[in-house]
Amino acid sequence: MASQNGTILSDDVLAQMRERASVYDRENRFFSDDFEALRKSGYLNMAVPKEFGGLGLNLAQVGRETRRLASFAPATALGTNMHVYWTGVAADLRRMGDPSLEWLLKEAGKGEVFAAGHGEVGNDLPLFLSTSSAEKVKGGYRFKGHKMFGSLTPVWTRLGLHGMDISDPAAPKIVHAFMPRDTDGYTIKETWDVLGMRATRSDDTVLEDVTVPDKYIARIVPAGQGDPFVLSVFAWALIGFANVYYGLAQRALELAVASARKRTALAVSRSMAYHPEVQHSVAQAALTVESMGPYVERIAEDWANGADYGHDWPMKLVAVKHHCVEGAWKVVDLAMDLSGGGGMFKRNELERLFRDARCGRFHPANANLVHEIVAKTTLGIDLGEQPRWG
Repeated sequence: MASQNGTILSDDVLAQMRERASVYDRENRFFSDDFEALRKSGYLNMAVPKEFGGLGLNLAQVGRETRRLASFAPATALGTNMHVYWTGVAADLRRMGDPSLEWLLKEAGKGEVFAAGHGEVGNDLPLFLSTSSAEKVKGGYRFKGHKMFGSLTPVWTRLGLHGMDISDPAAPKIVHAFMPRDTDGYTIKETWDVLGMRATRSDDTVLEDVTVPDKYIARIVPAGQGDPFVLSVFAWALIGFANVYYGLAQRALELAVASARKRTALAVSRSMAYHPEVQHSVAQAALTVESMGPYVERIAEDWANGADYGHDWPMKLVAVKHHCVEGAWKVVDLAMDLSGGGGMFKRNELERLFRDARCGRFHPANANLVHEIVAKTTLGIDLGEQPRWG
């Protein structure tokens, strides 16, 4: 269902979400009203093929909807990105001729909510490695471990997770699975009291002794290696992150411009918009935003159109996410300067955006991993190669 302007969400619905965003943040409360509005609009299943009850949008089209939502309610956009990217992965695999996750599309079309549970303390290579264990048992796999940054905690019905199977120490494997909410043997720890993106309610999930049936085992791949499933997760997650922070940066620039036009000073006869240094800062922010859009659009379109970048795909995906996250931080920081101190107040939307923008650097891939992947790819070094000195 599309609004009159051709997008999924109407301006009125988005305006209501912007009003609620400050309340969710202040109370550290999940975006429950937003979530129901998104469910009703069809947004949650925009990547699900039409034959399964969705809208059939590709990665580039989804990205435009994501950043539009993010410019009004970034935490809502970030949280729902976790569900949307699982449906996008399943849809893309189906387009590639791999129907192994059609069950996921059918369940999403019927209202199941998928979340991401890959974050682990001490693991900077999510998806490729895991501190959680996976053991083959009759009818499925047993998982034990501690997951953090678990998105959509209050509403998910299927938690995407992974663990390492070391039954053959010489050939460890990563087992990817989806845990139904009614599974026994896990505990949700309410740990989500954080700097920004508070409305996502991304609490910890402790897997004490969880058995996931074979029908919910999505992939088993060699540790440290990828396949189309893993690469698709990176594409949908990272392009989603990039669009969230691009949308956030667009809003921060709007607020900066409004502040510059409104502010006055005794030494300036007109508004601060006419001050040369204010203009310079606004130009810096605008130039940064201008560089984000074409970049994320190009990479998303290339993915949707099946561009063959081969082994360069991981580099391209982490690079665009890094560029948009760092760009958003720069824009929000400039906007804070341009606010003349007004951005420090809790009542100011910019104060929340400033905290939300900082959170982008925590999302995988972090800056260290981004630079490692980009450098090794550019130098022609295998991504699994470890440094040796002397």
